[in-house]
Amino acid sequence: MRRTAAVLTICLMAAGIGIVTPASAEDWPQFRGPNASGIAADSTNPPLTFSVEENVAWSVELGRGVACPIVVDGRVYATTMTEDAKFAVLGFDAVTGEQLWKTEYETGELPEITPPNEHASSTPACDGETVFVHFSTIGLIALDATDGTERWKHLLPMPFYLMGWGAANSPIVYEDMVIFNLDDDLNPYLIALDKETGSIRWETPRPDMLGGYSVPVLCTADGRTDLVVAGTGKLKGYDPATGGELWTCNSLLRTIMTSPVVHEDRIYLSLQSYGDTSRVLKYALLQWRDTNQDGKLEKSELESAFHDKFDKGDADQDGFLIDDEIDAAFQSSENMAGGGNIIQSIRGGGSGDVTESAMVWSLENKAPSNIASPLAYDGRLLVVKKGGISAAFDLVDGSTIWQKKRVRNFGNYYASPIAAGGRIYVPGENGQIVVLEAGPDLKLLAKNDVGDSIIATPAIANNRLYVRTLNKLYCFAEDMP
Repeated sequence: MRRTAAVLTICLMAAGIGIVTPASAEDWPQFRGPNASGIAADSTNPPLTFSVEENVAWSVELGRGVACPIVVDGRVYATTMTEDAKFAVLGFDAVTGEQLWKTEYETGELPEITPPNEHASSTPACDGETVFVHFSTIGLIALDATDGTERWKHLLPMPFYLMGWGAANSPIVYEDMVIFNLDDDLNPYLIALDKETGSIRWETPRPDMLGGYSVPVLCTADGRTDLVVAGTGKLKGYDPATGGELWTCNSLLRTIMTSPVVHEDRIYLSLQSYGDTSRVLKYALLQWRDTNQDGKLEKSELESAFHDKFDKGDADQDGFLIDDEIDAAFQSSENMAGGGNIIQSIRGGGSGDVTESAMVWSLENKAPSNIASPLAYDGRLLVVKKGGISAAFDLVDGSTIWQKKRVRNFGNYYASPIAAGGRIYVPGENGQIVVLEAGPDLKLLAKNDVGDSIIATPAIANNRLYVRTLNKLYCFAEDMP
């Protein structure tokens, strides 16, 4: 389709017919762009200053949602809840903001969800021909990228979360497959579907995982490309052709909200899971689900989907889960990962247990984020967390470049930093986007207010910045035609 579109463009130009196209073919095709890196390598002059009144190329009202926008072949794709029980995927012209299509689905009864999460939370992925997106009650959906026509729909198990967080997992496209990881607390799995037909290529259970939201990334080391997924206690590498596990690095924490980033043959993670290494699942569950605070769990305090697991963990059959019974019911006995905070560099590749051999460097108590993913850019790993506290580390050896410096925007950070043209964009939940200069010092270039909550990570393509606030979609650009 891309070749056909290019030929058509040339023919139209030769015929003297004017068309509007982006200046280049840069794409941001999934969560955080190419390979979830957060980097738009071809954009050299993204906007520095912008607001609801300045450098707005276009904006549209969407409705509520926290999924990130993506940009492919001159089109922007976004999702939203158009009504309480109606989910929509929309396509827009990336330059003009014209709505090209909208495809809606009835969701049925919706599961529990905890703010700031929203039901429209899965970031789409697109290969230029098809848009793929997940919704908790529907499964994986494949839509024609040009007109939104449904190509196929694959029903997946409803995800359930012991803490009631709700689904927010996003697919990726690799070669001729759409790959999706869903680590919930009931039936975690990694699956690959044929992107043309929606049929299953392979499915790999991940039974030792707890609920988490890490997006798979690809890492090439020693001539082999592995599918890498972070989860409870373990970073694992899989064969993308078969789903077979190749290696595991058993160095992670209990709860994984962030996604890894890859630079060359190294994988970087910034993780925070509340509590120390002894804070296994039972402590979190007693905090979140023990509604009468009697120090034990009973069935009525959990969703019915977890009742079978409850019964298996209730060793004395007294109708309560107490102490180690809680972990026996819900956390793998072979993966009793606890809390803590770490920033790590792990070399890709290898086979078997690579916990010792693949660890390049590991840091503790260095202000990692539990939500915003790290950014590997310009030789440094940048992390930002609640309160606008940032830190930066050398990619090669992990040495501290700066530590616990504020980016001058206090508040929560759910969206992840992104970069282009020597500029780093740090979106805050309060609607402020701080722009930093890439470099060895924390240098503030601008602070921009977009007037609404930001949970979704923005996109950059063709020197345009696409920001999905809680209710709207903005395109910001300088030097607009």
